[in-house]
Amino acid sequence: MEPERGTRFQQVYVPQELLQALDYVNNRLLLGIPRERDKSERRLPLTPEAIAILTQAGHRVWVETGAGLGINYSDSHFTEAGAEIKATPQEVYQADIILKILPPTLAEVDSMRPRTMLLSFVPLNNLSKEVFLRMIAKRITAVAYELITDEWNRIPMLNVTSEIEGAASITIASELLSNTQGGKGILLGGIPGVSPTEVVIIGAGNAGTVAARAAIALGAFVKVFDDDLNKLRTIHQTLGQGLFTSTFHPNVLQNAFRSADVVIGAMRYINSRHHFVISKELIRVMKKGALLIDLRISQGGCFETTCCLSPTDPPLFEQYGVLHYARANVSNRVARTTSMAYSNIIVPLLLGMSDAGSLVGWISRNHGFHEGVYLYNGAPVNEYVAHSFNLTSNNLDLFLSAF
Repeated sequence: MEPERGTRFQQVYVPQELLQALDYVNNRLLLGIPRERDKSERRLPLTPEAIAILTQAGHRVWVETGAGLGINYSDSHFTEAGAEIKATPQEVYQADIILKILPPTLAEVDSMRPRTMLLSFVPLNNLSKEVFLRMIAKRITAVAYELITDEWNRIPMLNVTSEIEGAASITIASELLSNTQGGKGILLGGIPGVSPTEVVIIGAGNAGTVAARAAIALGAFVKVFDDDLNKLRTIHQTLGQGLFTSTFHPNVLQNAFRSADVVIGAMRYINSRHHFVISKELIRVMKKGALLIDLRISQGGCFETTCCLSPTDPPLFEQYGVLHYARANVSNRVARTTSMAYSNIIVPLLLGMSDAGSLVGWISRNHGFHEGVYLYNGAPVNEYVAHSFNLTSNNLDLFLSAF
């Protein structure tokens, strides 16, 4: 009779299935989630529900105490999910893989072990060259959420953020137009016998599409502008014939700004060669008491009046009689929903990384994750990020082929 398939170690028979399970555990990840030091940042990359999936698969997760308070999760929620609570950020930064939302500060990079892997957003106006050079010196491998693509070449983390912020922009507009917030006392939308609110949206991507859909549902008259005809065609087909769309024709754009009650900036600049902004001359022609919302502050801003703001500038101000809302990372208004959406994307990436058996194998196998790597063992490997710091970008595939 043929013996059962398996392997014998020191007279102890180990079934093949158990060998596979042990092999999986040997590839387990050690993840660290520190608390963000920026008081305005409430989002987390992983919720307790997501952490439970990872810990049940044999991975370890360290969470800094208080990290989940911004999304109304206590430390006990994380421990019940299998995470280990650490009292200090220095302890968390000893993990092999650090998961953050914002790019690291200089002190945070100093707390990391050499050759640590870091996953975070990388808004270039919040990442200093000094920090970037320190990451290079410590040979950090860094991955930007907003550069990771999926199998259809879409950018899931950026897309879901845009969808959330597009919907939130209409909520913000409703609040700021009301008397309770010092606005003109306008109902966003329309009722019989009263002219509908006019909403102008700059950018026909995900944020613009969701914002337009929400505004139309309230009864507003919506105009969408973009320089990409394919995007305009798509949003027109998605939302119907009642939507006005146009390229950036000067006269059409000026007339739209002149009559607008709300203007929302939703252009996307990630990996773009050009950064166009709306001139302040267009903002001057807007009605007194009109509202302007910029959803792209973290990418440099969509308007001349918002593109040069510093972190110390107030997020709500008036210029040329127009109220400006220019707060970075609007998705922090609904941080729990945003964190859940992020978890849905990040967990499969981490499980795939574990299955690959090594970082090199995962980057080589997964094209989308490959696109997100901007530092590999301290070497800049993404042109978009490296050129922002006047540094030369290397070819990541050359490093991978050496292993």
